[in-house]
Amino acid sequence: MDKSLLKKLTPYLVAIVVFLAITLVYFSPVLEGKKLKQHDNDMWRGMKKEIADHRIATGEEALWTNSMFGGMPAWQISVSYPGNLTTYLYNAASLWLPSPASHVILYFLGFFVLMLVLKVDPWVALIASIAFALSSYFFIIIGAGHSSKARAIGYMAPVLAGIILTFRGKYWQGALITAITLALEIKANHFQITYYLLIIIIIYGIFKLIEAITKKQFTHFTKASGILVIAALFGIATSTTILWGTYNYGKYTIRGKPELTKGVENKSGGLDKDYITAWSYGIAETWSLMIPNAKGGASGQIGKQKALEKADRNYRQNISQQSAYWGDQPGTSGPVYVGVIVVFLFILGLFIVNTNLRWALLAATILSIMLAWGKNFMPLTDLFIDYFPGYNKFRAVSMILVIAELTMPILAFLALDRIIKNPDLIRKNMKVFYISLGLTAGLILVFYIAPTMFFSFFSDYEETQFRSMMQGKDAGQVALFMSNLEDVRIAIFRADALRSFLFVVGAALLIFAFVFGKIKKAWVIVGIAVLVLIDMAMVNKRYLNDDNFVRARQVDVPFSPMPADRQILQDKDPNFRVLDLTKSTFNDASCSYFHKSIGGYHGAKLQRYQDLIEHYIHPEIAMISSTFSSGGMTFEKILDVFKKQQVLGMLNTRYIIYNPDAQPLYNSSAFGNAWMVDNFKLVANADEEIAALGKYDLTRTAIVDERFSKQLENKDFKSDRAASISLTSYAPNHLVYQFDAHTEQLVVFSEIYYNEGWNAYIDGKQVPYFRANYVLRALTVPAGEHKIEFKFESRIYVIGERISFVSSLLLILLLVVGIGFEVRKYIT
Repeated sequence: MDKSLLKKLTPYLVAIVVFLAITLVYFSPVLEGKKLKQHDNDMWRGMKKEIADHRIATGEEALWTNSMFGGMPAWQISVSYPGNLTTYLYNAASLWLPSPASHVILYFLGFFVLMLVLKVDPWVALIASIAFALSSYFFIIIGAGHSSKARAIGYMAPVLAGIILTFRGKYWQGALITAITLALEIKANHFQITYYLLIIIIIYGIFKLIEAITKKQFTHFTKASGILVIAALFGIATSTTILWGTYNYGKYTIRGKPELTKGVENKSGGLDKDYITAWSYGIAETWSLMIPNAKGGASGQIGKQKALEKADRNYRQNISQQSAYWGDQPGTSGPVYVGVIVVFLFILGLFIVNTNLRWALLAATILSIMLAWGKNFMPLTDLFIDYFPGYNKFRAVSMILVIAELTMPILAFLALDRIIKNPDLIRKNMKVFYISLGLTAGLILVFYIAPTMFFSFFSDYEETQFRSMMQGKDAGQVALFMSNLEDVRIAIFRADALRSFLFVVGAALLIFAFVFGKIKKAWVIVGIAVLVLIDMAMVNKRYLNDDNFVRARQVDVPFSPMPADRQILQDKDPNFRVLDLTKSTFNDASCSYFHKSIGGYHGAKLQRYQDLIEHYIHPEIAMISSTFSSGGMTFEKILDVFKKQQVLGMLNTRYIIYNPDAQPLYNSSAFGNAWMVDNFKLVANADEEIAALGKYDLTRTAIVDERFSKQLENKDFKSDRAASISLTSYAPNHLVYQFDAHTEQLVVFSEIYYNEGWNAYIDGKQVPYFRANYVLRALTVPAGEHKIEFKFESRIYVIGERISFVSSLLLILLLVVGIGFEVRKYIT
């Protein structure tokens, strides 16, 4: 190899080696064959079990599962998209590493590309990538199992790189990078992160528009924008199936427009504001960006932390059991820490990075912080929820801090790059250096000296609880306990404040020594790299470390059947539903791993099923629970309770698990897979429809919305005691029933109504069906013997996969041609 070429490639090769080394050292248990135990990953395995089993058995996509919430589409659970050929690029981008190493290497490489596009020195770009990749939240979500979110974050930086390159006049190169990375970003399938990326792009676009107007470069702006729109369309087209499917499904979920009007505040669609803002970052909590434990660490007990020594011995045991987090959120897995060195350099960048990009980055950073405050800053939050399309579809507003976690390192290391290339920027203007240091190290020192002047060391909930306790006769003891707890939390805070102070002063001294010629460029780069790495890695190890890894089998098979599960699995007819009361029924998918569950774990349940949970299933569960708690449980009491459980009955709930180690309760009042009714009641709207469920005998009467009245015109159904219907064949996407009756019958099926894919057939001929009992399917069946089928046949999947295949194939061909063109240009 040519020596000059090798010299040019050295920093890039070193960067890749360093990234791999950090990743594999941090996740060294992966090299031993261990896997990360992640809660959400376990839940996902529960959610997808039926779908995955069907895929293995038949080689086809089910696109539907009956294992959760009575039944729901699989778009946001598990679907294979073979038509999207960018899958091969998807794996290559993370160097084919196993999870979770694949996510972190993607963080590194994506940000490294962005910094190189911004013309940052490769060695500085290496440090920048370490700072970005090791941002605490990015590791916390890996520990929680938010894999799609992690991948989507990894592609944010390279998408921006493509856009910046396009606006720089590298039209086809920028467009190609944008199209490919956007395709991968969308394929990651975390639309909340993609939405936040769009916010950054819009802010950047606004500043480029202002620049174009002031510099009279509107033609260039229009051309670049037009090219980027085409690139975006290409990138979007590769994921047509999932985008189309998710959009279509979204209209019917809790994120869509509700049909109920009584007692519903949000009638325009989207999530409820309280739900959206439940996880809002505290205003004072924002200091965690440079002091990790500004409001404590992860929710959980203080335990045996060294700070406990600050408490009186008489209180230590009780204080050790108090929460190590005292912020505004209901709970957290850890703080958002971008790094105190990053914050220092970010502030410095506002003074010395003399481009419009700094203002775009500052605007995006401030906006993300203020939006993350959520309910703590409702004027801005209300504005976005009410007027920005799509914003009301997402919850956990604190997540928007991913914008700051991206924009702050960009400006921070643009600043360091400027200093490395031109030390006079600081040497001749030390004032900005001291201001930046004062706003970080200075403030930290003030916080350390007088923490209670600036921070509360109790959450609002704790304040309320302690205030209530202070009204009693033990007010003095409560006050002493609070004082001791505060002392411990102050010690926790001060320990982190001190470490942040030392790290930022260390980085500042290195820069100071460099600009005054005391050390060379190599030393300042190595020194800051080491400081950043140690600082960030030490914080991350608090929340994601070797203890989180287990043997592979514990991850691959996350749940073992309990005695109650084993008893249910012995039932020769597996086509029924199970209600598990031993878990958080509607926030846990472990039951779905073994059975068709009434509950489940998903952020986008069908809205009508959610309505059913709130209006009927919760009260019916409460009735069961109260019967147990009242004592004197007898077989007759159980039967009497189940007879009153009409909604659980129509959902064919055959078993109730109340104790995982005990025999489950058998519900003989379950309606079965399908039943025939004598009557139907037409109602005018969803409010009447859901109310009627509690007024009629659902074994004999079907509640039907009048929009389906044409299918019931002039129908008079007669009871036929000899009539029968049974489920003879089951697959999640294909149900077969055998029907026999002397007269025409109205049949209600214990299957969730969803007409965007499900088709009904009688003797092979497609027939119309309709919704009954608010969430179920119903069908009029003529007299005689008939074969009835329900098939999930999604035209979205068929058409979408064709579009995805063509667009991704064209994109990959363009990539190959583009690489070939660049190689040829370099050679010649």
